[in-house]
Amino acid sequence: MTFDSRLLSGIGVVSAVVEAGSFAGAGEAMGLTQPAISRAVARLEERVGIRIFNRTARAISLTDEGRSFYEAVAPLLAGIEDAAVRAAGTRSEVRGRLRVNVDGTFGHHLLSPRIGEFLERFSELTVDVGVRDRMGDLVGDGFDVAVRFGEPESSSLKARLLLRTRVVTCASPSYVSRHGEPKSPKDLQDGHRCLLIRNEVTGRPYEWEFQRGQRVIPVAANGSLVVNDTGSLLGACLGGAGIAQLLELYAKDIIAQRRLVPLLSEWSDETFPLYAYHHASSIVPAKVQAFLEFVREITG
Repeated sequence: MTFDSRLLSGIGVVSAVVEAGSFAGAGEAMGLTQPAISRAVARLEERVGIRIFNRTARAISLTDEGRSFYEAVAPLLAGIEDAAVRAAGTRSEVRGRLRVNVDGTFGHHLLSPRIGEFLERFSELTVDVGVRDRMGDLVGDGFDVAVRFGEPESSSLKARLLLRTRVVTCASPSYVSRHGEPKSPKDLQDGHRCLLIRNEVTGRPYEWEFQRGQRVIPVAANGSLVVNDTGSLLGACLGGAGIAQLLELYAKDIIAQRRLVPLLSEWSDETFPLYAYHHASSIVPAKVQAFLEFVREITG
């Protein structure tokens, strides 16, 4: 296949459609009509020999072939943008729009309180943060990067381990004064109220376990409250409703303020990972690199 400028133009249109989620939205962003966007996509599909989008009266979505195609070309488009910025001699290479996919734990407790620093540092960058229970289709939904707690699921994305944080067991001072401290993990199965959080993948509460060195003790935690987000879990724990297992990364400051009491500290060797995800390409856009460096900074 010989290259011509229409191919690159068509790829740019596809990128706009993915980011906007519709032909009409892409047209508005690019200053084109919806029919013009539709024709540009059709020409590109004919050019590369695949159907890029599934089209219905209500929505569009990437086909499997279209997703693979877009996943391959999106980082290249970002690389071209970065090269153009450098060639233009601007003072900042980090500019444009960055779409970030995060889970509630990272988004609410770690990113939101510090995002102002990132925006001040890169004044030519606009950040669109989507907080979701599950990552979903990072490519098809037009996100540039994701940061999420938990082990990575199998995908074609590049997964980078950022850190592992300890799981700490805590209760409020008021709860401890009423019910006392458990002396061993097994004490939690009788006479204590445990606050549970639902695993959105399985639909069941996360199982509790305690680790000291290589020894691991599973515990059938009992409790009358099940929540589906860490904000509710933390609020209930601070309110004295029971004992919770939290991530040290966001709980350490609250513990230092003595608003929570750490329990069974000798059994707190279990860790939980934080991963970043982006398109699997040797070309990582400057805006994504800058964001990942910022994440390392605020979690270090």
